[in-house]
Amino acid sequence: MTRIVFICLLLVVVLALPAGAQARTPAGFVGMTSEELTGTFTTDAYIAEALAAQRKAGVRLLRQTFNWGYIESRPGGEGSPSQFDWSLQDRLVLAAARNGISVLPVLFLAPDFHSSRPAVGAARGNYPPRDPSTLAAFATEAVKRFGPGGTLWRENPGVPARPIRAWQIWNEPSLKVYWGGRPDAGAYVKLLQAVNDAIKRLDRGAEVVTAGMPPSVLPGSVPIGKYIDQMYKAGGKRAFDTLAVNTYARNDAELRRLLNSVRKIMNRRGDRRAKIWITELGWCDSGPKSRFCVGARKQASLITSSLRTIRSERKRLRLRGFVYFSWRDGRPYAPDFRDQWGLHTGLLKVDGKQKRSLRAFTRGVRPFR
Repeated sequence: MTRIVFICLLLVVVLALPAGAQARTPAGFVGMTSEELTGTFTTDAYIAEALAAQRKAGVRLLRQTFNWGYIESRPGGEGSPSQFDWSLQDRLVLAAARNGISVLPVLFLAPDFHSSRPAVGAARGNYPPRDPSTLAAFATEAVKRFGPGGTLWRENPGVPARPIRAWQIWNEPSLKVYWGGRPDAGAYVKLLQAVNDAIKRLDRGAEVVTAGMPPSVLPGSVPIGKYIDQMYKAGGKRAFDTLAVNTYARNDAELRRLLNSVRKIMNRRGDRRAKIWITELGWCDSGPKSRFCVGARKQASLITSSLRTIRSERKRLRLRGFVYFSWRDGRPYAPDFRDQWGLHTGLLKVDGKQKRSLRAFTRGVRPFR
């Protein structure tokens, strides 16, 4: 009789718990992009201040480009090793660890000596490496540096180790600008497989994440559903753990449709267990005309409604997390210094002043904590 009473009381307690307590979100579910943190002229003080503010806002993961072209300054060969400069990444990863924030690196942007860019007649944009093994070698060095037991943590025993366990490989390869003018899902899968194998040789428990796939309508881009299906046809299921989507959408209804369409493709291809990671999500409040430029008030309301959608669909769609793009507005960058809508998606203005979208984001992520 006592045991029955105990079980009944236990059920009462469990049912009385809030929904979040019964089904907590995974660690690092709430992410942010903050590319200015790896700028050459960014100060330690700014990094510390920005990460503390992001932590306060509910951010627990930072998605950051590890610019291969800047980091590897000289290729190996004839008895000499490749030369790597990890100083900007070291500073960021250590600062993030001090703030209890994990890092999701994007391994991206090949150095000229590894790029497939032709000497003449090259289309504008970024090109994949000529040989997938060169990015695999770069990934190997990154895991040795930042992964479990990595040299960064051994060299800094006073910092609570927060080894990197998830790695994103490239960005938006279905766009002409990021795949040498000719998107090729089969070629991307070969690159992904080579890097996946290299990472898993050092860290069997690591999570390999695909490039963020965008629902782009730009000329020459491959529609997201078609590209993902082509990846699976090329054997992509064996090359990654988590599929990433850069979910730019005009509203939360479009966001829901996009995520459902991706999940259906994955399920149809026998990949029901794989998760989806939203690695870019955002709207601009100003800037050049775009279907994603919506004004300050609507930017805030779309953040609120989309986070509600993510929360309601998290379990059904097996969502791994989301990353808001981005923390702070940016300035136009080289080579053409042309303004773009994506430079105006920040929760802060260029001068650091808060937008109303920061309050919406902070409130919206509270249930994920």
